[in-house]
Amino acid sequence: MRPILFLTAALSLAPHPAAARDTLDRVVMLMRHGVRAPITGEAPADTKVDGAWPAWPVAPEVLTAHGAKAIAQLARHDRRWLTGKACPVRGSVRVWTNTAERTVATGRVYADALAPGCDLPVGHNADGKVDPLFEPLRAGATAFDADRAVAAITAYTGGVDALTVRHADAIRELDRVLGCGLPAGCSTPGPATLKPSRDGRGIDFTGPIRSTSGTAQVILLQYAEGMPMAQVGFGRADATTIRRIGTLHAALFDVFTRSPYMAAHQAGPIGHHMLATLTAAQAPRLEMLVGHDTNVTALGAALGVDLDAPGFARNDVAPGGALVLKRWRGSKGPYVTVSYRVQPLDAIRSGAARVVETPLAIPGCGIRCPLDRFDKLLRAKLAPAVAG
Repeated sequence: MRPILFLTAALSLAPHPAAARDTLDRVVMLMRHGVRAPITGEAPADTKVDGAWPAWPVAPEVLTAHGAKAIAQLARHDRRWLTGKACPVRGSVRVWTNTAERTVATGRVYADALAPGCDLPVGHNADGKVDPLFEPLRAGATAFDADRAVAAITAYTGGVDALTVRHADAIRELDRVLGCGLPAGCSTPGPATLKPSRDGRGIDFTGPIRSTSGTAQVILLQYAEGMPMAQVGFGRADATTIRRIGTLHAALFDVFTRSPYMAAHQAGPIGHHMLATLTAAQAPRLEMLVGHDTNVTALGAALGVDLDAPGFARNDVAPGGALVLKRWRGSKGPYVTVSYRVQPLDAIRSGAARVVETPLAIPGCGIRCPLDRFDKLLRAKLAPAVAG
């Protein structure tokens, strides 16, 4: 468990609007970072386009000022779970992020907007130290078997060639947006392949989905950033188009996070951590974990839910999108509800203060899941930590 690092004054949590006699006493959230500049190579360098990629106001991978404003909107929305104007009691709120600049910066913006003037600490590992909560495969946090992973992904997807065929229309749509006009398409990815990585701690995936998924995400980020439409997808992508090609980015998670085996290992450490926070006798009343889309999709898969939000393809996680686990005190004992809290894509773009929170039914348990059953169901889907 992470050290508890927070400030003084009163914090309480508002009652469930649909169950006035029930009391919300703990919230644990896993959120993707906010809008960032593209990662170097996210749109492959050999992608052919008719036009020029627009310049970004920040370095690659860095949270933008526009993205920060959207995160602040989410924090102000989440503040409704806190009553009173005083700063949170020490230990009652915790923010923990991965070490990447975009996650640390997102955590800082969120904390400042959640409790203005309270200087809430934002915790994270030292730069260069892998955090197993957010990068479990890289950290060797579970007994991951790359050969078993490849077999499981193949069973889940029907094979990487079948995955490519299923998304052929979206690939053609992306080619239209890129505008290169070549019969072979605008990317030259080679054949689809899936194999264990050389170090055995992950998988290597190549081919059309791997190549186009990042490009589709870059175009979505242009729109979310509020760039002029003449610059979004070279002037050839509107909101409807962006949602359609977003299925290519979502397809990447069918490989890396959504099969039961990959979900178990990708969500294992962070899922166990969140369960510990939900079930402990003493824990923060509000915990925010800031990571990446892979973290959110893996936890969603382990929970057995799909992630839908206005403007986004199914299971393509919104910047700032979060899975929210709430523990309630009810007349029949404690129970858990799960929801997906996001800003619609158009709201991120425009800066509108609009947030959507969608309740999610847990398979085998429903909308309100008794705490002990929720713990048992989720724990069964998570890989255990390795000794040491």
